[in-house]
Amino acid sequence: MNDKTLKKDIQQLPYMNMHLDLESRINDLFDRLTLEEKIKLCAGRRMWYIPTIKRLGLKNFIMYDGPHGVRPSITGEVKATYFPSAICRAATWNPELSERFGVALAEEVRAVGAHMILAPGINIQRTPMGGRTFEYQTEDPYLNKVLAVAVVKGVQSQKIAACVKHFICNNQETKRFTVSSEVSNRALEEIYFPAFKATIQEADAWAFMSCYNKVNGIFGSEHFYLLRETLMNNWGFRGFVVSDWNATAFTKTQDMILAGLSLEMPMQQRYKKKKLLELYQEGKINKDYFHDNIKRILRVMFLVGLFDNEGSSPKGKINTKEHQNLALEIAQEGIVLLKNDKNLLPLNIKNLKKIAVVGPNKNLKTSLKGGSSQNFPPYEITPLQAIEEKCKNRIVIVDNPSEADITILFVGLNHELGMDAEGEDKKIFSLPDEQIGFIRKTVNENPSTVVVLINGSPISMDNWIEDIPAVIEAWYSGMEAGTAIANILFGDVNPSGKLPITFPHKLSDSPAHVSSRTFPGNDKVYYEEGIFVGYRHFDTKNIDPLFPFGHGLSYTTFTYENIKSDKAILSGNGNIIISVDILNDGQREGSEVVQLYVKDVHSSIERPLKELKKFKKVKLKPREKRTINFELSSEDLSYYNEEKKSWITEEGEFNILIGGSSRDIRLQIKINYSK
Repeated sequence: MNDKTLKKDIQQLPYMNMHLDLESRINDLFDRLTLEEKIKLCAGRRMWYIPTIKRLGLKNFIMYDGPHGVRPSITGEVKATYFPSAICRAATWNPELSERFGVALAEEVRAVGAHMILAPGINIQRTPMGGRTFEYQTEDPYLNKVLAVAVVKGVQSQKIAACVKHFICNNQETKRFTVSSEVSNRALEEIYFPAFKATIQEADAWAFMSCYNKVNGIFGSEHFYLLRETLMNNWGFRGFVVSDWNATAFTKTQDMILAGLSLEMPMQQRYKKKKLLELYQEGKINKDYFHDNIKRILRVMFLVGLFDNEGSSPKGKINTKEHQNLALEIAQEGIVLLKNDKNLLPLNIKNLKKIAVVGPNKNLKTSLKGGSSQNFPPYEITPLQAIEEKCKNRIVIVDNPSEADITILFVGLNHELGMDAEGEDKKIFSLPDEQIGFIRKTVNENPSTVVVLINGSPISMDNWIEDIPAVIEAWYSGMEAGTAIANILFGDVNPSGKLPITFPHKLSDSPAHVSSRTFPGNDKVYYEEGIFVGYRHFDTKNIDPLFPFGHGLSYTTFTYENIKSDKAILSGNGNIIISVDILNDGQREGSEVVQLYVKDVHSSIERPLKELKKFKKVKLKPREKRTINFELSSEDLSYYNEEKKSWITEEGEFNILIGGSSRDIRLQIKINYSK
């Protein structure tokens, strides 16, 4: 039979009928697969592919990295838009931007012929020393959840599968292949689970990636409780679980099948054909679970349109001006103005004659050259390029701070191993010594110095920040980074980014750094801080952070006033509306992230002093006032009870706190909850 005849015959089969319901198509195709063909689908080939089955018209299902821009190969022949890093995108506190990012990312995945993107990475930022902190979103479970749902919805709106990773407690790179994260059920439920759970229940995520590490002694790829019980049975996950690349090295075949690992990547190690066939025929694997694992892969293949008519799926596009503009927009909203004494910024281009642009990062291109986030953009705008363009024929750019009106100093961590990169946690919490020396020398020569940080994780600044009047956190902000930074510096864009992670004064202030047991551990790393991650820890221990969670300055000012509740008591499963008026009382249009935190006043169990439960980003013209409404339910007041293995909302009094950061609470109101 020739290919043309084969294709025609296949087209007549029920599973090729786009009008048939999904589960009927899955079952029809499954029943036509031989046992050997089913086994063939359990493991990858050539790094990024699920094998083909030609006789049934099953084409390669293709998946690619990366979370900040698709990367079809490590040689860089295909250029793709380089979007800002996840921590920068999270600093926008803008779910709409995250959803648009998901759409654009999926369009580029489609354009290179793939069906799944290995993103988003949504592991909690447990420690500022994490090598992949830049690749994840935030320390806070609620912010993490909202943004993760937005990305997944965006990606899958284009019939591209999002692969949410890495499930779960993959919070460090040190010994990541073997370390066991020892974590309580309460911490899992309150801190580490929420975003993963929400991507299933609110966004119907089609794929999950299991973690390298163990969780309480069991590898993620064979963790029955995490995968089969939690993901599938409790949360209703209908997609498939794929291993992280080579994460199955120390696992057992039967345990992985039992747990629900459908796909081993990048190749057969535990799911070798001969081995699986033998185990199956000898009755040593659970056949029902094995069949379910295969059907999950098939389900996603149908969802992405692998068996549908050509032209029925959304069109792909790559490196469009629209995508590049989106990368710029995310960067501009994600850059955070940390400090601005005496309103040194924005720079008035009309009043300046000479600007010194100095520092090791002034010409930095930040696309990572290794790991999952490696990306090959068609161009990158460096800070110096953008500033030169902005100042052309208007301001002289010099190298000597002493002869300049203003000095812009670019320093940072530079996406290098031992700093911000997959495979190795940071070795130092500060900037490199030579950069600190450069800062001190520069500010001595010119007190009007602005430090721009290009990095993806918190750093210490105590040994230089008091002498610096203005500091900007620019992150790794994508291919348009230089343009975004210049637009912020010169006031073309009013900064609105807010920190998605706490910046400590010193590392020992951070909750994961009480001892070597808590980071980096040895064979085990103990999450002894429990639910007190990030600002929850700083608040409870009354530790003053360098910059608090949610912090970010603007070139205008906002007044919070007139907080109200539509009722005094929240009852049962009802809801309550909290409203507040926000006034832009400055001279520039600007955006403010209004943050709502909840405090349980008389809890029977230890709880954080406050927890983020809602936020809204609002853009206001000068003198414009707007009323912001937040809807709260009993779920927003609850905690996880380990003894009862359920979420509990206790009757009593709660403080509703509203402000511009976790330490900048402007207004509060008391409500009561009654069952």
